[in-house]
Amino acid sequence: MNKDFILPDIGEGIVECEILEWKVKEGDSIEEDQVIADVSTDKAIVEIPSMFAGRITKLHYAEGATAKVHSPLFSIQTNDIETPSVINQTDEVETPSAINVEELSIDSLTTLSPGQKKIVIAEKVLTTPAVRQLARQHDLDLSLIKGSGKHGRILKEDVQLFLTLSGHVGSVREQHSNITNNQDKGVVQEIPKMGSHDKDMTKVQKLMALKMVDSVTSIPHFTFVDEIDVTEIVQVRLAFKSHYAEDKKITLMPFLIKSLSLTLRDFPILNSCLHENGRQITYFKNHNIGVAVDGKTGLLVPNIKSVECLSIIQVAEQLALLTEAARSGLVKPADLSGGTITVSNIGAIGGIAATPIINKPEVAIVALGKIQKLPRFSISGQIEERHIMSVSWSGDHRVIDGATMARFNNLWKGYLENPTRMLATMA
Repeated sequence: MNKDFILPDIGEGIVECEILEWKVKEGDSIEEDQVIADVSTDKAIVEIPSMFAGRITKLHYAEGATAKVHSPLFSIQTNDIETPSVINQTDEVETPSAINVEELSIDSLTTLSPGQKKIVIAEKVLTTPAVRQLARQHDLDLSLIKGSGKHGRILKEDVQLFLTLSGHVGSVREQHSNITNNQDKGVVQEIPKMGSHDKDMTKVQKLMALKMVDSVTSIPHFTFVDEIDVTEIVQVRLAFKSHYAEDKKITLMPFLIKSLSLTLRDFPILNSCLHENGRQITYFKNHNIGVAVDGKTGLLVPNIKSVECLSIIQVAEQLALLTEAARSGLVKPADLSGGTITVSNIGAIGGIAATPIINKPEVAIVALGKIQKLPRFSISGQIEERHIMSVSWSGDHRVIDGATMARFNNLWKGYLENPTRMLATMA
Protein backbone atom coordinates (compact mmCIF):
# COMPACT_ATOMS: atom_id res chain seq x y z
CA MET A 1 0.00 0.00 0.00
CA ASN A 2 1.24 3.48 -0.90
CA LYS A 3 1.44 5.89 2.06
CA ASP A 4 2.39 9.52 2.44
CA PHE A 5 4.83 10.39 5.22
CA ILE A 6 3.60 13.61 6.82
CA LEU A 7 6.34 15.94 8.07
CA PRO A 8 5.80 16.05 11.86
CA ASP A 9 5.65 19.06 14.13
CA ILE A 10 9.32 19.57 15.05
CA GLY A 11 8.42 21.85 17.94
CA GLU A 12 9.40 25.38 19.06
CA GLY A 13 6.79 26.90 16.74
CA ILE A 14 8.70 25.80 13.62
CA VAL A 15 6.34 25.56 10.65
CA GLU A 16 8.74 24.83 7.82
CA CYS A 17 12.20 23.48 7.13
CA GLU A 18 14.67 23.28 4.28
CA ILE A 19 15.54 19.95 2.67
CA LEU A 20 19.32 19.76 3.00
CA GLU A 21 19.95 16.28 1.66
CA TRP A 22 17.95 13.23 0.66
CA LYS A 23 19.60 10.06 1.93
CA VAL A 24 17.58 7.97 -0.55
CA LYS A 25 16.19 8.29 -4.05
CA GLU A 26 12.92 7.24 -5.63
CA GLY A 27 12.78 3.48 -6.10
CA ASP A 28 15.11 2.70 -3.17
CA SER A 29 14.13 0.06 -0.64
CA ILE A 30 14.40 1.24 2.96
CA GLU A 31 14.25 -0.25 6.44
CA GLU A 32 12.25 0.87 9.43
CA ASP A 33 13.93 3.78 11.29
CA GLN A 34 16.30 4.41 8.37
CA VAL A 35 17.17 8.09 7.97
CA ILE A 36 15.50 9.42 4.85
CA ALA A 37 16.57 13.08 4.87
CA ASP A 38 18.43 15.80 6.72
CA VAL A 39 16.38 18.97 7.12
CA SER A 40 17.40 22.36 8.45
CA THR A 41 15.13 24.35 10.76
CA ASP A 42 15.73 27.78 12.24
CA LYS A 43 17.62 26.14 15.10
CA ALA A 44 19.30 22.92 14.00
CA ILE A 45 19.75 20.16 11.47
CA VAL A 46 17.28 17.33 12.10
CA GLU A 47 17.33 13.76 10.79
CA ILE A 48 13.98 12.45 9.52
CA PRO A 49 13.62 8.64 9.86
CA SER A 50 10.97 6.40 8.31
CA MET A 51 8.50 4.62 10.54
CA PHE A 52 8.05 1.77 8.04
CA ALA A 53 10.05 -0.47 5.76
CA GLY A 54 9.23 -0.44 2.07
CA ARG A 55 10.09 1.24 -1.22
CA ILE A 56 10.29 4.99 -1.84
CA THR A 57 7.82 5.90 -4.58
CA LYS A 58 8.04 9.70 -4.50
CA LEU A 59 10.10 12.49 -2.94
CA HIS A 60 7.80 15.49 -2.75
CA TYR A 61 10.54 18.16 -2.55
CA ALA A 62 13.85 18.79 -4.24
CA GLU A 63 16.99 19.41 -2.20
CA GLY A 64 17.08 23.05 -1.17
CA ALA A 65 13.29 23.37 -1.24
CA THR A 66 11.21 24.41 1.78
CA ALA A 67 8.86 21.80 3.22
CA LYS A 68 5.85 22.66 5.36
CA VAL A 69 5.03 20.91 8.62
CA HIS A 70 1.97 18.61 8.26
CA SER A 71 2.54 18.27 4.50
CA PRO A 72 3.65 15.06 2.68
CA LEU A 73 7.45 14.72 2.68
CA PHE A 74 7.78 11.45 0.78
CA SER A 75 5.64 8.48 -0.26
CA ILE A 76 6.44 4.86 0.50
CA GLN A 77 5.08 1.55 -0.82
CA THR A 78 4.66 -0.87 2.10
CA ASN A 79 3.46 -4.43 2.35
CA ASP A 80 0.97 -3.59 5.09
CA ILE A 81 -2.64 -4.60 4.63
CA GLU A 82 -3.87 -1.72 6.77
CA THR A 83 -6.12 0.84 5.13
CA PRO A 84 -4.65 4.15 6.36
CA SER A 85 -2.81 5.95 3.57
CA VAL A 86 -1.12 8.65 5.65
CA ILE A 87 1.81 8.17 8.05
CA ASN A 88 1.95 10.58 10.96
CA GLN A 89 5.12 10.79 13.03
CA THR A 90 3.04 11.46 16.17
CA ASP A 91 -0.56 10.92 17.17
CA GLU A 92 -0.63 14.34 18.84
CA VAL A 93 -0.17 16.34 15.64
CA GLU A 94 -3.20 18.51 15.02
CA THR A 95 -4.55 19.48 11.64
CA PRO A 96 -2.99 22.80 10.70
CA SER A 97 -5.13 25.80 9.99
CA ALA A 98 -5.12 27.22 6.49
CA ILE A 99 -2.49 29.86 5.75
CA ASN A 100 -3.93 32.83 3.91
CA VAL A 101 -1.24 33.79 1.43
CA GLU A 102 -2.15 36.50 -1.02
CA GLU A 103 -0.30 37.86 -4.01
CA LEU A 104 -0.94 41.58 -4.20
CA SER A 105 0.14 44.45 -6.42
CA ILE A 106 1.21 47.29 -4.12
CA ASP A 107 1.58 50.84 -5.42
CA SER A 108 3.90 52.58 -2.99
CA LEU A 109 4.14 56.36 -3.49
CA THR A 110 7.43 57.59 -2.07
CA THR A 111 7.98 61.33 -1.64
CA LEU A 112 11.50 62.49 -2.42
CA SER A 113 12.74 66.06 -2.24
CA PRO A 114 10.77 69.17 -3.31
CA GLY A 115 10.67 69.69 -7.04
CA GLN A 116 11.15 66.02 -7.83
CA LYS A 117 8.44 63.77 -9.19
CA LYS A 118 6.97 61.01 -7.09
CA ILE A 119 8.26 57.56 -7.93
CA VAL A 120 5.71 54.78 -8.17
CA ILE A 121 7.02 51.36 -7.19
CA ALA A 122 4.75 48.62 -8.50
CA GLU A 123 5.77 45.22 -7.21
CA LYS A 124 3.97 41.93 -6.72
CA VAL A 125 4.56 40.92 -3.13
CA LEU A 126 3.85 37.42 -1.89
CA THR A 127 3.27 37.48 1.85
CA THR A 128 0.67 37.13 4.60
CA PRO A 129 -1.68 39.72 6.12
CA ALA A 130 0.28 39.63 9.40
CA VAL A 131 3.51 40.53 7.60
CA ARG A 132 1.80 43.34 5.70
CA GLN A 133 0.51 44.68 9.02
CA LEU A 134 4.05 44.61 10.45
CA ALA A 135 5.34 46.44 7.38
CA ARG A 136 2.64 49.11 7.75
CA GLN A 137 3.60 49.62 11.40
CA HIS A 138 7.13 50.52 10.29
CA ASP A 139 5.99 52.22 7.07
CA LEU A 140 8.07 49.77 5.06
CA ASP A 141 7.97 49.22 1.32
CA LEU A 142 7.84 45.41 1.02
CA SER A 143 9.27 45.57 -2.49
CA LEU A 144 12.63 46.46 -0.89
CA ILE A 145 12.74 43.13 0.92
CA LYS A 146 13.56 39.81 -0.68
CA GLY A 147 11.58 36.97 0.86
CA SER A 148 13.24 33.78 2.04
CA GLY A 149 10.04 31.71 1.97
CA LYS A 150 8.86 29.42 -0.77
CA HIS A 151 8.43 31.18 -4.14
CA GLY A 152 10.01 34.26 -2.57
CA ARG A 153 7.30 34.73 0.06
CA ILE A 154 8.26 37.39 2.59
CA LEU A 155 8.21 36.03 6.14
CA LYS A 156 7.94 37.92 9.41
CA GLU A 157 11.59 37.04 10.08
CA ASP A 158 12.58 38.69 6.78
CA VAL A 159 10.99 41.97 7.85
CA GLN A 160 12.53 41.84 11.33
CA LEU A 161 15.98 41.07 9.97
CA PHE A 162 15.65 43.86 7.38
CA LEU A 163 14.90 46.32 10.19
CA THR A 164 17.87 45.04 12.19
CA LEU A 165 20.41 45.05 9.36
CA SER A 166 19.37 48.39 7.94
CA GLY A 167 19.20 50.15 11.29
CA HIS A 168 15.76 51.26 10.16
CA VAL A 169 14.36 54.20 12.12
CA GLY A 170 11.22 55.99 11.02
CA SER A 171 9.52 55.51 7.69
CA VAL A 172 10.73 54.54 4.25
CA ARG A 173 9.82 58.03 3.10
CA GLU A 174 12.25 59.45 5.68
CA GLN A 175 14.94 57.03 4.52
CA HIS A 176 14.57 58.11 0.89
CA SER A 177 14.57 61.75 1.94
CA ASN A 178 17.75 61.25 3.96
CA ILE A 179 19.43 59.52 1.02
CA THR A 180 18.51 62.37 -1.33
CA ASN A 181 19.73 65.04 1.10
CA ASN A 182 23.00 63.16 1.68
CA GLN A 183 23.57 62.77 -2.04
CA ASP A 184 23.27 66.56 -2.37
CA LYS A 185 26.18 66.76 0.11
CA GLY A 186 28.25 64.17 -1.72
CA VAL A 187 27.50 61.39 0.79
CA VAL A 188 26.07 58.07 -0.38
CA GLN A 189 23.89 56.13 2.05
CA GLU A 190 22.70 52.62 1.22
CA ILE A 191 19.91 50.57 2.76
CA PRO A 192 20.95 46.89 2.78
CA LYS A 193 18.58 44.48 1.07
CA MET A 194 17.81 41.03 2.36
CA GLY A 195 19.10 39.40 -0.82
CA SER A 196 22.68 40.48 -0.15
CA HIS A 197 22.69 38.69 3.21
CA ASP A 198 20.77 35.49 2.44
CA LYS A 199 23.82 33.90 0.83
CA ASP A 200 26.01 34.49 3.86
CA MET A 201 23.68 33.92 6.81
CA THR A 202 22.29 30.55 7.81
CA LYS A 203 18.83 30.22 9.31
CA VAL A 204 20.39 29.71 12.73
CA GLN A 205 22.44 32.90 12.35
CA LYS A 206 19.36 34.85 11.28
CA LEU A 207 17.43 33.58 14.27
CA MET A 208 20.31 34.37 16.60
CA ALA A 209 20.50 37.92 15.25
CA LEU A 210 16.79 38.44 15.83
CA LYS A 211 16.88 36.94 19.33
CA MET A 212 19.89 39.00 20.38
CA VAL A 213 18.30 42.24 19.17
CA ASP A 214 15.07 41.32 20.97
CA SER A 215 16.99 40.57 24.16
CA VAL A 216 19.08 43.74 24.32
CA THR A 217 16.15 45.98 23.37
CA SER A 218 13.61 44.47 25.78
CA ILE A 219 15.77 43.50 28.80
CA PRO A 220 17.68 46.07 30.90
CA HIS A 221 21.02 44.28 31.29
CA PHE A 222 23.51 44.88 34.07
CA THR A 223 26.91 43.20 34.42
CA PHE A 224 28.71 41.89 37.50
CA VAL A 225 32.35 40.76 37.22
CA ASP A 226 34.41 38.80 39.75
CA GLU A 227 37.32 36.39 39.86
CA ILE A 228 37.33 32.89 41.35
CA ASP A 229 40.31 30.95 42.63
CA VAL A 230 39.77 27.52 41.03
CA THR A 231 43.08 26.02 42.16
CA GLU A 232 41.45 23.46 44.46
CA ILE A 233 38.67 22.44 42.08
CA VAL A 234 41.25 22.00 39.31
CA GLN A 235 42.99 19.44 41.51
CA VAL A 236 39.71 17.65 42.18
CA ARG A 237 39.03 17.58 38.46
CA LEU A 238 42.45 16.00 37.82
CA ALA A 239 41.65 13.29 40.38
CA PHE A 240 38.33 12.57 38.66
CA LYS A 241 40.03 12.55 35.27
CA SER A 242 42.65 10.01 36.33
CA HIS A 243 39.97 7.72 37.75
CA TYR A 244 37.60 7.94 34.76
CA ALA A 245 40.21 8.49 32.04
CA GLU A 246 39.30 5.33 30.14
CA ASP A 247 35.67 6.06 29.33
CA LYS A 248 34.73 9.57 30.53
CA LYS A 249 35.68 13.03 29.35
CA ILE A 250 36.01 15.05 32.55
CA THR A 251 36.56 18.78 32.09
CA LEU A 252 36.11 21.57 34.62
CA MET A 253 32.73 22.50 33.16
CA PRO A 254 30.68 19.73 34.89
CA PHE A 255 31.94 20.99 38.28
CA LEU A 256 30.97 24.56 37.38
CA ILE A 257 27.53 23.47 36.20
CA LYS A 258 26.79 21.25 39.20
CA SER A 259 27.94 23.88 41.70
CA LEU A 260 25.82 26.43 39.86
CA SER A 261 22.79 24.18 40.37
CA LEU A 262 23.57 23.90 44.09
CA THR A 263 23.65 27.70 44.30
CA LEU A 264 20.31 28.04 42.52
CA ARG A 265 18.65 26.17 45.37
CA ASP A 266 19.32 29.17 47.63
CA PHE A 267 18.68 31.80 44.94
CA PRO A 268 15.72 30.54 42.85
CA ILE A 269 15.17 34.05 41.47
CA LEU A 270 18.04 33.43 39.03
CA ASN A 271 16.21 30.32 37.78
CA SER A 272 13.08 32.17 36.71
CA CYS A 273 11.54 34.14 33.88
CA LEU A 274 9.51 37.34 33.73
CA HIS A 275 6.20 37.23 31.87
CA GLU A 276 5.70 39.52 28.91
CA ASN A 277 3.24 41.60 30.92
CA GLY A 278 6.10 42.45 33.30
CA ARG A 279 4.00 41.69 36.38
CA GLN A 280 4.46 37.96 36.98
CA ILE A 281 7.53 35.80 37.59
CA THR A 282 7.68 32.05 37.02
CA TYR A 283 10.12 30.11 39.20
CA PHE A 284 11.34 26.96 37.50
CA LYS A 285 11.56 23.81 39.58
CA ASN A 286 14.17 22.17 37.35
CA HIS A 287 17.64 23.52 36.72
CA ASN A 288 17.98 23.20 32.92
CA ILE A 289 21.41 24.74 32.48
CA GLY A 290 22.35 25.76 28.94
CA VAL A 291 25.87 25.78 27.53
CA ALA A 292 26.67 28.02 24.55
CA VAL A 293 28.34 26.02 21.77
CA ASP A 294 29.94 27.33 18.59
CA GLY A 295 28.19 24.79 16.37
CA LYS A 296 28.32 23.86 12.70
CA THR A 297 25.20 25.90 11.91
CA GLY A 298 25.97 28.80 14.25
CA LEU A 299 25.77 29.56 17.96
CA LEU A 300 23.55 27.02 19.73
CA VAL A 301 22.61 26.71 23.40
CA PRO A 302 21.58 23.15 24.26
CA ASN A 303 20.72 22.62 27.89
CA ILE A 304 21.27 19.81 30.37
CA LYS A 305 17.91 18.95 31.87
CA SER A 306 17.36 18.69 35.65
CA VAL A 307 20.96 19.19 36.73
CA GLU A 308 19.76 19.24 40.35
CA CYS A 309 19.09 15.50 40.03
CA LEU A 310 22.38 14.56 38.34
CA SER A 311 25.81 13.66 39.67
CA ILE A 312 28.95 15.35 38.37
CA ILE A 313 29.69 12.31 36.21
CA GLN A 314 26.18 12.34 34.76
CA VAL A 315 26.50 16.05 34.01
CA ALA A 316 29.79 15.30 32.22
CA GLU A 317 28.14 12.60 30.13
CA GLN A 318 25.22 14.83 29.12
CA LEU A 319 27.55 17.74 28.38
CA ALA A 320 29.72 15.61 26.07
CA LEU A 321 26.68 14.33 24.13
CA LEU A 322 25.09 17.76 23.72
CA THR A 323 28.33 19.48 22.76
CA GLU A 324 29.10 16.91 20.06
CA ALA A 325 25.55 17.10 18.71
CA ALA A 326 25.62 20.90 18.60
CA ARG A 327 29.00 21.02 16.86
CA SER A 328 27.82 18.54 14.23
CA GLY A 329 24.55 20.42 13.74
CA LEU A 330 22.42 17.40 14.66
CA VAL A 331 21.21 18.58 18.05
CA LYS A 332 17.57 17.77 18.79
CA PRO A 333 15.14 20.71 19.06
CA ALA A 334 14.07 19.44 22.50
CA ASP A 335 17.64 19.93 23.73
CA LEU A 336 17.50 23.58 22.69
CA SER A 337 14.25 24.38 24.47
CA GLY A 338 13.36 24.77 28.12
CA GLY A 339 16.62 26.30 29.33
CA THR A 340 16.51 28.26 32.60
CA ILE A 341 20.03 29.76 32.88
CA THR A 342 23.05 29.81 30.55
CA VAL A 343 26.84 29.38 30.79
CA SER A 344 29.11 30.70 28.03
CA ASN A 345 32.71 29.50 28.13
CA ILE A 346 34.49 32.24 26.19
CA GLY A 347 37.72 31.37 27.98
CA ALA A 348 38.03 28.21 25.92
CA ILE A 349 38.78 30.50 22.97
CA GLY A 350 40.34 33.46 24.77
CA GLY A 351 39.56 36.48 26.87
CA ILE A 352 39.04 37.09 30.56
CA ALA A 353 35.81 39.11 30.66
CA ALA A 354 32.71 39.79 28.58
CA THR A 355 29.25 41.34 28.67
CA PRO A 356 27.10 38.37 27.61
CA ILE A 357 23.58 38.87 26.27
CA ILE A 358 20.83 37.12 28.20
CA ASN A 359 19.21 34.15 26.47
CA LYS A 360 15.63 35.40 26.68
CA PRO A 361 13.31 34.52 28.47
CA GLU A 362 15.98 33.58 31.03
CA VAL A 363 17.08 36.26 33.51
CA ALA A 364 20.81 35.54 33.88
CA ILE A 365 23.85 34.34 31.95
CA VAL A 366 27.49 33.95 32.94
CA ALA A 367 30.57 34.14 30.71
CA LEU A 368 33.62 32.23 31.93
CA GLY A 369 37.04 33.73 31.23
CA LYS A 370 40.18 31.73 30.62
CA ILE A 371 41.99 30.32 33.63
CA GLN A 372 45.27 32.13 34.33
CA LYS A 373 48.15 31.28 36.62
CA LEU A 374 48.57 34.45 38.69
CA PRO A 375 50.44 35.41 41.89
CA ARG A 376 48.25 35.77 44.97
CA PHE A 377 48.94 36.24 48.68
CA SER A 378 48.32 33.24 50.92
CA ILE A 379 46.81 33.50 54.41
CA SER A 380 50.33 33.70 55.83
CA GLY A 381 51.19 36.54 53.50
CA GLN A 382 53.36 34.53 51.14
CA ILE A 383 53.09 34.94 47.36
CA GLU A 384 52.07 31.74 45.60
CA GLU A 385 50.84 30.68 42.18
CA ARG A 386 47.07 30.25 41.91
CA HIS A 387 44.64 29.35 39.11
CA ILE A 388 42.33 32.35 38.65
CA MET A 389 39.22 32.45 36.49
CA SER A 390 37.17 35.59 35.92
CA VAL A 391 33.39 35.39 35.59
CA SER A 392 31.08 37.97 34.00
CA TRP A 393 27.40 37.86 34.89
CA SER A 394 24.63 39.64 33.01
CA GLY A 395 21.30 39.93 34.81
CA ASP A 396 17.82 41.17 34.02
CA HIS A 397 17.56 44.28 36.20
CA ARG A 398 13.76 44.04 36.23
CA VAL A 399 14.08 40.82 38.24
CA ILE A 400 17.56 40.80 39.83
CA ASP A 401 19.39 43.60 41.62
CA GLY A 402 23.14 43.95 42.02
CA ALA A 403 23.17 42.90 45.68
CA THR A 404 21.34 39.65 44.90
CA MET A 405 23.72 38.87 42.07
CA ALA A 406 26.74 39.54 44.30
CA ARG A 407 25.44 37.26 47.07
CA PHE A 408 24.58 34.55 44.54
CA ASN A 409 28.06 34.72 43.02
CA ASN A 410 29.70 34.64 46.46
CA LEU A 411 27.94 31.36 47.29
CA TRP A 412 28.86 29.84 43.91
CA LYS A 413 32.41 31.06 44.36
CA GLY A 414 32.51 29.45 47.82
CA TYR A 415 31.61 26.06 46.40
CA LEU A 416 34.32 26.27 43.74
CA GLU A 417 37.04 27.54 46.04
CA ASN A 418 36.17 24.94 48.70
CA PRO A 419 35.28 21.71 46.83
CA THR A 420 34.73 19.75 50.06
CA ARG A 421 31.92 22.16 50.91
CA MET A 422 30.38 21.55 47.49
CA LEU A 423 30.64 17.75 47.79
CA ALA A 424 29.18 17.84 51.30
CA THR A 425 26.19 19.88 50.05
CA MET A 426 25.36 17.47 47.22
CA ALA A 427 22.48 15.12 47.99
